[in-house]
Amino acid sequence: MFIRMGDMDNVFGAMDLLRNKMDRFLDGFDKSFDYGSGLSFTAGGPRTTLYEEKDAFEIRVEVPGIAKEDLKVNIQGNYLEIMGSRTIDAPEGYKVHRSERGTRSFSRNFTLPDGIDAEKVEAALRDGILYLKLPKSEVAKPKQIAIG
Repeated sequence: MFIRMGDMDNVFGAMDLLRNKMDRFLDGFDKSFDYGSGLSFTAGGPRTTLYEEKDAFEIRVEVPGIAKEDLKVNIQGNYLEIMGSRTIDAPEGYKVHRSERGTRSFSRNFTLPDGIDAEKVEAALRDGILYLKLPKSEVAKPKQIAIG
């Protein structure tokens, strides 16, 4: 059985829509168990914002307390995966009496509307926010057609 990549992109896009709708539907049901601020993950992972400009996408991901060594970004075509984990270790010689900051792992997946030039992707981690600049591939950029 052969499956076209475009069909797979449609399936992943539909799954992302379903996940987002379920996250919005279920948001707030666990508010009585809120232990304060900290690393706040939605059901699917940390909060993200996706921006689009003419030649690129930019994604900002809230990942406070996670070191850049503990983050991993993979891209294939227009499919983006962001993974990370936070571990909390007591300093040498210390004994833990109370810990509200637990370890946490996440994986977020996105199907972007257009193809990405994976060779030119830039990533930076500043002040607990992961910034990803994802340039569109030449095929995905809009082109002006001159009328002759």
